[in-house]
Amino acid sequence: MINDRAAKIRLVLFDVDGVLTDGKILMHGDGTESKQFDIKDGSAMVWALRLGLQVGFLSARVSAATALVHQGVASKLETYDQIADSLMLDDEHVAYMGDDILDLPVLSRVGLSTAPADASDDVRTRVHWVSAARGGAGAARELIELILRAQGKWDSIVATYMAEGQDQRA
Repeated sequence: MINDRAAKIRLVLFDVDGVLTDGKILMHGDGTESKQFDIKDGSAMVWALRLGLQVGFLSARVSAATALVHQGVASKLETYDQIADSLMLDDEHVAYMGDDILDLPVLSRVGLSTAPADASDDVRTRVHWVSAARGGAGAARELIELILRAQGKWDSIVATYMAEGQDQRA
């Protein structure tokens, strides 16, 4: 069932805090803040984009570290509806990864609802799939890999890097 759902995905949306990060925010003395992201998640997003998936972010918090996202939104569901409508996508073509109860409205609508391993119990018990990885520690990468494998695209990524390795030895 998960592979069937994943095969239909054209857009992958992520919450930021607690999904792409571990949920911790480092506050600096000058009032600025920092977040830490896992490079494996970022690499997977680049591969997803190269292979035709769209990737986006929904965040209730505003942060300069995630300026290229839909952030500071009053309602994640309204913003989700706007995004899906603008891309002319049905719910079944969208995956979303969230970690807390404010993500439940979107998680209940999308075709593939997912959560990191350390999401709240209320979320983990209501989604289609739970990553083995925690938020900020490769959960997004694991979801993207799941989707690309279900769509028969993952092997092309591996083959690209294998070929590069072969070219170096020649």
